[in-house]
Amino acid sequence: MSLRVVGAGLPRTGTKSLKLALEQLLGGPCYHMVEVFEHLEDVAVWRGALAGRSPDWADFLANYVAAVDWPASAFWLELAEANPDAPVLLSVRDDPEIWWRSADATILEVVRRDEYEDYEEWLALAHELFRKRIAREWDDPSVAMAAYERHNESVRAEVPPERLVEWRPGAGWEPLCRALDVPIPADPFPHVNSTLEWNERKEAEEAQKAGVE
Repeated sequence: MSLRVVGAGLPRTGTKSLKLALEQLLGGPCYHMVEVFEHLEDVAVWRGALAGRSPDWADFLANYVAAVDWPASAFWLELAEANPDAPVLLSVRDDPEIWWRSADATILEVVRRDEYEDYEEWLALAHELFRKRIAREWDDPSVAMAAYERHNESVRAEVPPERLVEWRPGAGWEPLCRALDVPIPADPFPHVNSTLEWNERKEAEEAQKAGVE
């Protein structure tokens, strides 16, 4: 199975919603960071790719119809080359500050950790991704926002217009369905993993942990 969609968007650009939407449209699984937590053996593959030892992408992602979010979208160019018939999906926020605020309030709280029980190798992968794809000073808002803009401009410059699909949260089904030449579903577009949901989940986990202790 080859990828039918190659995601190029950075994390916190609606990628979890896109994962669910693409799975509905394409009838198969979409690779996303949540897959890494379910398949921790993949961490070594991604860390190897960051070190210059890329896998056979077709073999590694053989069970997936699409890939969005990091770590896959950190290798969007390689995946686009390996899947030349797949549209490249660039998910973006309306502006860099919106993206930063979302990342700062959610995933960066995890990435800033020095330790992550049971997920130490995953945390090392996350640190490497931010250092190599954003900057060594990835936790500086101005540096990170500049990197976000550079990344998006690089994708726009590299991908032919007829292959590029730019999508923003709120755009819904239409851009995806047009690119894939499939009907627009009657169901509402999925909207998951918002900052509010993230914080509610975090509070619930902390309350549960406090109750156990």
